[in-house]
Amino acid sequence: MTAAPRIGIIGCGAIGGFYGLMLARAGFDVHFLLRSEFTAVASEGLRVNSAVHGSLHLDNVQAYPSVTDMPPCDWLLVAAKTTSNAELAPLISQAAPGAKVVLMQNGLDVEDELRPLLPDSLHLLGGLCYIYAHRSAPGVVEHQALGGVNLGYHSGPALDTESRQLILEQGTGLFQTAGLASKAMAELKQARWQKLVWNAPFNGLAVLLNSGTSALMSNAESRALIAALMQEVVEAASACGYPLPAEFAGKLLAATERTPDYLPSMYHDFALQRPLEVHAIYAVPLAAAAKVDCAMPRTEMLYQSLRYLEQRQP
Repeated sequence: MTAAPRIGIIGCGAIGGFYGLMLARAGFDVHFLLRSEFTAVASEGLRVNSAVHGSLHLDNVQAYPSVTDMPPCDWLLVAAKTTSNAELAPLISQAAPGAKVVLMQNGLDVEDELRPLLPDSLHLLGGLCYIYAHRSAPGVVEHQALGGVNLGYHSGPALDTESRQLILEQGTGLFQTAGLASKAMAELKQARWQKLVWNAPFNGLAVLLNSGTSALMSNAESRALIAALMQEVVEAASACGYPLPAEFAGKLLAATERTPDYLPSMYHDFALQRPLEVHAIYAVPLAAAAKVDCAMPRTEMLYQSLRYLEQRQP
């Protein structure tokens, strides 16, 4: 009989808190590596106030302030922001030797940049989270809508398609057991471009215009700008060899109108004077598009504006 996998979580913000709690609630052996959240989570537990699942509380959380105290994990979900990936690499290597590491992060090529910093024995996967959630206090997550997560294999010891598919099925099975939608993605980079179609306009505009999704969608000018930014990302993806369905941007706009008002993660990062994920969400796709002579003028202006605001922060 195969032993149940041990799952590690790095970071206990909205993403790590929500998925970690849901997996632990499903009966998995889940361990959390925390920094600023450690004292609160160790003493008060982890709470998710969910509009979908109700009020959830995980008591007696297996939380650790140091990776040396954490047992080796079979799966490691990296839910910290991409801005800290370089410093996280040694922690990942220690917490999960030979394990499956899932980067549950936004942006393009995050796996490409982290891979050289990790040992070859690690399987590296991308995890694309489709969720409206934010952290309201240490150890407290507000979950408004959605919650699915899709996985794609990036690199590691699994070299053939069959082996990679098996790992993806194991990973998606974890989330499905926790009651969350999850599927395997054949082409990780295309999926990351696809997620950028939403992330690029809404993250940046929420910061620049100090507005949530409802306000941005209800104004004709901002909605037109969102649509134009989405189209730039779609065209850049196609130019880079990852074509997306012609109606994809329109479907995203319609879906956003149906969901509750939401302030994206970059809005919260800016409000709390944390580093913004402008490199992964803007700089990398802009550079990829430039290599194939695909202009993204609105996206570039958005990136430059966010860099200006970030540099003016105390």
